[in-house]
Amino acid sequence: MAESVYKIIELVGTSTESWERAAAVAVETAAKSLRDLRIAEVVQLDMQLSEGQVLAYRAKVRLSFKYHTEED
Repeated sequence: MAESVYKIIELVGTSTESWERAAAVAVETAAKSLRDLRIAEVVQLDMQLSEGQVLAYRAKVRLSFKYHTEED
């Protein structure tokens, strides 16, 4: 296996439907501008509330993607 380097970032996805959808939104949005996404790890779940009602589900997602040099 060739040597590789991976970058890790954290994103927060939101959804009015579910935590699963919130995590998917983060990955789908990242995939539009990043290539070679490798791992998505949900590291935190929470909810945005107003007057005791859930407004949105939030998922903090740690994503890794392959770091490319100019030669790649």
